[in-house]
Amino acid sequence: MEGYRSYPIFRFDRQQGWQESPDAVTVEEPLEIRLVFGPDTKRENRSLAITMRTPGHDTDLVRGFLFSEGLITDMSQIQSMKLINTRQEAGRGHTIEVHLAPEVTLDWTTLERHFYLTSSCGVCGKASIDAVMQNLHVELFPLEPRLDAVTILGLPDRLRKQQSLFSVTGGIHASGLFDLKGNLLLLREDVGRHNAMDKLIGSLQADGGSYSDLAAVVLSGRASFELVQKALISSIPILIAVGAPSSLAIDLAEEGGLTLIGFTGQERFNVYTGRQRVEESI
Repeated sequence: MEGYRSYPIFRFDRQQGWQESPDAVTVEEPLEIRLVFGPDTKRENRSLAITMRTPGHDTDLVRGFLFSEGLITDMSQIQSMKLINTRQEAGRGHTIEVHLAPEVTLDWTTLERHFYLTSSCGVCGKASIDAVMQNLHVELFPLEPRLDAVTILGLPDRLRKQQSLFSVTGGIHASGLFDLKGNLLLLREDVGRHNAMDKLIGSLQADGGSYSDLAAVVLSGRASFELVQKALISSIPILIAVGAPSSLAIDLAEEGGLTLIGFTGQERFNVYTGRQRVEESI
C-alpha cells in the first residue's frame, strides 16, 4: 500500500515494559507544482507552490488545488500534466509540470498576496471572504438538498471505516464525498487536511463534477476557512466536520450559503450555518 513507511521504534508499555517493534508511519514528501505555458508564448514558466503531501493521487491534488484556489475555472484549461521524478540522494520529492491553455492569465503579484493571506489564517478576514466570493464559479445554490439528521450522525464512522491508510498509521486526514442517503462516493486521504480536500475535488472535477450539487463532504478533522473556501468554489453545499470550525470558517459559510456542521459524532452534532438543509428526523 502506497502512503506509509515502516520504522523501527521502542515502545513502552506499563505492563510489558520496553519492546522493539516496527511502526507504520504516514509518508510526508514535497510536491512542487510548476506552471508551463508552452514554447509559443512569452509568459514565464515558474514554480507556483510546494506542498507537503502523502504521495498518491498527485494529479488529483494538483487539479483540485488549481480549481479550489480559483486559478482555473474548468478542467479544459489544463492541457496536460507531467510528473517529473526529482528524487536525489540529498532528498526526496516530485515535481508536476502543468501545461495550461493559452487563454489562462495569472497575475503573479496577486497570487503571492493571496497565498500569503491564506497561510496567515485570515489576518484580514473581510478581505479574505470578499476574495472567495469573487472567485465563485457558479451562482450561490439554494438551501437544498436536504440531509437527514440521523444519517449525519453515522457519516464520520462510515468515513473512518473506509480510511485504509488511517487504519495502518493512525496519522492521516481524510475527506469523503457522500450522497444524501449516506453512501460513500469518493474518499481521499493525505497527511494534510487541505491536500485531502484538494485530491477529492480534483478527482470530482476530472469526473465532470456531476454529483457535487447532490453531495456532502465529511472531514476527519476540524473545518478551517480554507476548507470552507474549497467547498464553496466546488459547489459543495454541505460540509460536515468531526472537529470544530473556526470563526472565519463560520463567517464565510454564512456569506456563501453553505451548510456547516461540526463536532459530529454518533450522538450529536452542531449546525453553524444553513440549518434548512438538515431534515427533522429524530
